[in-house]
Amino acid sequence: MTIKIAIIGAGLMGADHARLIAEDVPGATLQVVCDASLERALKVADDYGAAHALTDPLQAILRDDVDAVLIASPDETHAPLSLAAIEAGKPVLCEKPLSQSSEECLRVIKAEVSAGRQFIQLGFMRRYDQSYREMKSALGRGEIGDAVMMHNFHRNVEAPSNFTGQMAITNSAPHEFDVARFVLDADYTAISVFQPAGIDASRTGAPVFMVVENDKGQLVNIEINNNAAYGYDVRGELVGQKGSVFLNTPIHTTYNTNLTATERYAPDWRPRFAEAYRIQNKAFVEFAKTGKFPAIAANSWDGYCAAIVAEAGVQALVKRERIAITMVDRPNLYAR
Repeated sequence: MTIKIAIIGAGLMGADHARLIAEDVPGATLQVVCDASLERALKVADDYGAAHALTDPLQAILRDDVDAVLIASPDETHAPLSLAAIEAGKPVLCEKPLSQSSEECLRVIKAEVSAGRQFIQLGFMRRYDQSYREMKSALGRGEIGDAVMMHNFHRNVEAPSNFTGQMAITNSAPHEFDVARFVLDADYTAISVFQPAGIDASRTGAPVFMVVENDKGQLVNIEINNNAAYGYDVRGELVGQKGSVFLNTPIHTTYNTNLTATERYAPDWRPRFAEAYRIQNKAFVEFAKTGKFPAIAANSWDGYCAAIVAEAGVQALVKRERIAITMVDRPNLYAR
């Protein structure tokens, strides 16, 4: 059985997903590429052998020759297109965020609950990264004792011109919010947000430092610096009562020149998490074939959890105070 996939959004991530579906994911066919720019859709379709290029995402979702949908369009379209796919009865791999609005996430959750099954696999691909999975496994085996805290930092080369300190919380940090929940298997209860003295919070790429508390009494700290200049860099450490686990970034080469040995950073996230994306997309195709939701994938509830902690984080930044995080009851559909 071959799953025919429509990709909505032919930008940076959409093109990467198109390449993976066409070249690296067995059992899948790239059937449709859809983008607001027909020229961009046609180019990606031509590059990776899609049968059709469209500009109307609803038309792409409703086609009889489309079995599943991959959403890589702008953030504000994710929830509406996910709802359309649920109504059409088609599984979705949706790039994060499901929405930056927790209320909009709840509308997607309500639609799935009404349908009686999960349709949305959310693209928190770090769950499939080997380093995070080994960290979670070490905790599960008891090698480091009970977890006490988790340190995370997330650095980019240069932020876009419109990227503020608040966007560091709502756009960058959700990956850390989700993967720390995944590793620790705990929900958040409060968040505090800090910035270095003298930093203008409205400045492009203004760094933020967050301390998040969870319902197991553990602390998670997250540094987001989108103007780190030197390269894309994600690191982490899980600290337990008997030891700790560091994340190691895969490094394939060392350059020896001019009396110096150097290792190079990637310019963005794609090389660092390339294998995680590939495994994630394979899991999605299996989900589309069988209807069985992948065991470690993020779902709509996880999207809601990331959105509500981000909303609290923005409040904490603005008010300069610790903000409690209160969530609705988890529907049985998403029981762990």
